[in-house]
Amino acid sequence: MNKIVKKKQLSAEVFEIEVEAPLIAQNRKAGQFIIVQIDSEWGERIPLTIADADPNAGTITMVFQTVGASTHRLAAKNVGDYVENILGPLGNPTHIEKFGTVVCVGGGIGVAPLHPIAQAMKAAGNKVIIIIGARNKDLVIFEDRMRKIADELVIVTDDGSYGRKALVTEPLKEYCSQDPKPDLAVAIGPPIMMKFCAEATRPFQVPTVVSLNTIMIDGTGMCGGCRVSVGGQTKFVCVDGPEFDGHQVDFDNMMTRLRAYKEKEEEDHHVCHLELQIETMEAQGGRR
Repeated sequence: MNKIVKKKQLSAEVFEIEVEAPLIAQNRKAGQFIIVQIDSEWGERIPLTIADADPNAGTITMVFQTVGASTHRLAAKNVGDYVENILGPLGNPTHIEKFGTVVCVGGGIGVAPLHPIAQAMKAAGNKVIIIIGARNKDLVIFEDRMRKIADELVIVTDDGSYGRKALVTEPLKEYCSQDPKPDLAVAIGPPIMMKFCAEATRPFQVPTVVSLNTIMIDGTGMCGGCRVSVGGQTKFVCVDGPEFDGHQVDFDNMMTRLRAYKEKEEEDHHVCHLELQIETMEAQGGRR
C-alpha cells in the first residue's frame, strides 16, 4: 500500500501525485518507470514514468494524463488515499555521462519524465539547455523545476500565449546550427514531436535519444504491444528501452499502430469522464 502525500492538478487532464514508495525512491534512476495497480478491485496494471523522487522522504512523484479508466480512477484519489501496488523501478536507465552540452526537449506531458534526465545530466557536469513545448500557456508544466536545472530555458507554445510562438523543433535547429553544436539531444513527448526532433538533428549529426514510454501497455514484455522497429530490428519498449536512438526508430510504423486504438480511446475517455462525474455527485450527495 502506497499512501498519497501530495496531489496537484497541473492542467485540465494532467495530475501530479506524490506517493510513499521508499525502496523505489532510493533505487530509481533517470529514465526508469513504474507499474501501478490502483486498487484490488480494479486490477489493471499501467506503466507510468517517474517524474521525481525524494530518497530522504521516501516518496516518488508521478505525472499522468487522464486517458482511460485507470488514470481517471487514479486522478479521483486524494491525499491520504492509497495506491494498492507500485512495482519498480523498471526499464533501462538513461545513459548519463559528461557529454558536454545536452539539449533536453519536452513536449506536453513529456516534460515530466524529462525532468529527472535533465537533473542527472546537470549533476554529471553537462551544460543543460531545456526546451519546453505546449499547445498553450495552460498546458506548460514543470517550468519552475526545469528553470532550476537549466543553463538556458526556452518555452514555446503553438498559439504564442506563453514564451515564443513556435514548435520545439525551431529552437532545437537553432542550437544545432551553432558552433559548437550540442553533443546530445534528448526528446520526450508525443511521437510526432519526437519524430521531427530526430529529423531536426539528423542533418547536424547530433546524437538524439527518444523515450517511447507512451506505447507501453503491461510494462513487463509479456504482451508484445510495445514492439517497435529500431534500425530494422524489432524491439520491445518496456524491456529493451524505453529509450532508443531517435535516428533509428521507425516512427511512421509506430504511429500507424497507435492510431489503430485512437477511436476506442476517445470513446472510453468520454465514458470515463461521465462515470467519474456521476460517482463524484453520488459521493457528495451521501455526505450531505
